[in-house]
Amino acid sequence: AAPMSKALLQVRDLRTHFETRAGTIKAVDGISFTLERGEILGLVGESGSGKSVTGFSLIGLLDAPGCIAGGSVLFDRQELVGLPQSEMRKLRGKRIAMIFQDPSSSLNPVHRIGKQIMEALGLHRGMTGSNARAEAKRLLDLVGIPDAARRLDAYPHELSGGQNQRVMIAIALAGQPELLVADEPTTALDVTIQAQILELLQSIRRQMGMALVLISHDLGVIAEACERVAVMYAGRIVEEAPVAQLFDAAAHPYTQGLIGALPPMDGPRRRLAAIPGGVPEPWAMPPGCGFAPRCQFRSAPCDAAIPGLMGLSDQHRAACIRVAPAAMPLERIPA
Repeated sequence: AAPMSKALLQVRDLRTHFETRAGTIKAVDGISFTLERGEILGLVGESGSGKSVTGFSLIGLLDAPGCIAGGSVLFDRQELVGLPQSEMRKLRGKRIAMIFQDPSSSLNPVHRIGKQIMEALGLHRGMTGSNARAEAKRLLDLVGIPDAARRLDAYPHELSGGQNQRVMIAIALAGQPELLVADEPTTALDVTIQAQILELLQSIRRQMGMALVLISHDLGVIAEACERVAVMYAGRIVEEAPVAQLFDAAAHPYTQGLIGALPPMDGPRRRLAAIPGGVPEPWAMPPGCGFAPRCQFRSAPCDAAIPGLMGLSDQHRAACIRVAPAAMPLERIPA
């Protein structure tokens, strides 16, 4: 773990469960990670692996009461799990902000762009009138929207998808947050705009010194933007490593499958290797390792128990019995 002085976010054994007619759904099932100030961590995995629920859990945005079943989220040494909503609202937007997946449904269609940014400025920094308008224009300039002064009076439908995503980033930055959670911020955008948004996020992170959790199903996005990556599957982190190390020496069969499915940029053409099957339904999880039914290396011990994360090196860990003999188990936090 990072030294206490540098660690901005420390997540320990976080569990988010939902009670349904089909039984208890363990959307997030005991994940742990640390984020240092100014660092970018990528959370990657297929749809249904628990990435977005993790993001919502971190900033207290889940409606269902009592759905955080256990664990700890320390933000700058303050415990967020169990924090009253009145206290959470003081942090959310100001010190912790989130960019949502779909800007077209996150922006209010009947209010002008400027009003929506100025509302965030008034809420988090007490700015009003001409000061707020000037700061809103500065934020639009910062996120790269041309002719910012005129765009303040535009409605969301008058902007493109990429520009609306930039407006969402401007609103998220209005409170000058220390931590930004970006939930699939480039999903609805074409690859050119996607690259611009990633470059923008990295540039703003350097300028403001904020930490960033980037949630994506796209390994290419993670490789482009992040320093460290945590691979999620069925509500658990199955591998965590610095980006270069993960791509060079992936240890978990799921991570190997994700990397194998990426098209090569050079060399001879080859058939892409798809991972068979799909993420199990949360109400019908297999016993033992969640990935076992899709894994080519499956053996009897895989179905016997859920493997814990094993340390392969100082910064690399994976949850697979195949890496166990050569690895020292990390300290497990009791459930």
